[in-house]
Amino acid sequence: METLIDVARRGTLPSAIRSVARREHMSAEELRRLIATGKAVVPYNRANRLTRPCAIGKGLRVKINANLGTSPEQIDLKAEICKLKTAVAFGADAVMDLSTGGDLRHIRQALRKICPVPLGTVPVYEAAVASARRSGSWEGMTREDILDVLRDQALSGVDFFTIHSGVTRRTLAVLARQPRALGIVSRGGALLANWMRRNKKENPFFEYFDDILDIARQFDVTLSLGDGLRPGSVLDATDRAQIAELKVLGVLARRAWRRGVQVMIEGPGHVPLHQVARNIRLEKKYCHGAPFYVLGPLVTDSAIGYDHIAAAIGATVAAANGADFLCFVTPAEHVRLPDADDVKLGVIASRIAAHSADLARGMPQAWKRDRAMSAARKARDWDIQAQLAFDPEKIRAERKRSQPHIHDVCTMCGEFCSIKLQEKKKRA
Repeated sequence: METLIDVARRGTLPSAIRSVARREHMSAEELRRLIATGKAVVPYNRANRLTRPCAIGKGLRVKINANLGTSPEQIDLKAEICKLKTAVAFGADAVMDLSTGGDLRHIRQALRKICPVPLGTVPVYEAAVASARRSGSWEGMTREDILDVLRDQALSGVDFFTIHSGVTRRTLAVLARQPRALGIVSRGGALLANWMRRNKKENPFFEYFDDILDIARQFDVTLSLGDGLRPGSVLDATDRAQIAELKVLGVLARRAWRRGVQVMIEGPGHVPLHQVARNIRLEKKYCHGAPFYVLGPLVTDSAIGYDHIAAAIGATVAAANGADFLCFVTPAEHVRLPDADDVKLGVIASRIAAHSADLARGMPQAWKRDRAMSAARKARDWDIQAQLAFDPEKIRAERKRSQPHIHDVCTMCGEFCSIKLQEKKKRA
């Protein structure tokens, strides 16, 4: 059966993808060309029926992802469903289920059932948990464990997989020669590095990459090639291990394209501001222009409790320089499992970053929104300003709380409102 890349190379697009092009204010032909050449992806498992698919890549609006999921210490499906609904309500273009606690299959299927946007997973988590429950240790994870999880997740409608195939014997050797302040901070990367050391074998996600491609092609699942060696400290940013892994991912991306499988590349992590643009250029160079999916990046290690702000700063610079997909960071990062309020703040911070980058990238719809906001401010039309806000209810609540009897200006300037003073001058 043909994949989306196959169809695009043949010169056509399904109607669902044509509707995505319309929402992007792009011709279907241009989107078709981007998909055919690997410059854009539309995560859309053929076993699923998304109501809100999206395109990610060159020339498109910057998209954002929200991470959800349980932990062994906190298992509450209702809370995860609440977080999913919150993320989607405030504008997440995709979500990922990163659950590691509880009945992972049941949690994933419950989220997939109600999720209108693309849903991603990190299959090594479920494979490791399944192995631990069966044999008493996740280090006994086998090729069959991994492929069984991939098939089951694909069959259930997962749209994209994070696959940590770049953590290889060679890239770990590079890391060993240049030790880091924080070593490996990726959960998937650390699991696989420990598995490799214990079993004295190559990373199964690298060794059996062709088998993974078979499953991805069968269901048209997009692969998000994970950055298992991403820096978790600004002290480790853009080091040899990170770049060595990036080069491996570039080679694997080409293998996937040859099989008709869509690919994104994941990136750092913690990166000081002056290195962010360089990181984007390196990914585009070594990964042949594949869409770039970044976690943050966080531009300082010292914003604990406010990491959503540090991430939004880095994300704006990253996306303005060509990153295509932003993974949100919440205020709970590095502290605890986020709740629905954290998810809301993370999504809004990421949306602000994406929109700011869209302005820098000259996206017409972004400029249209800001023109409308400027016009509403000039007219002091608070209803329109609230409608255009990233959190409309907050604006309405703040107006009601701070100035119930003032309907024209705000309490910052009152009668000395600069816009109103200019109107008086013109009338005079």
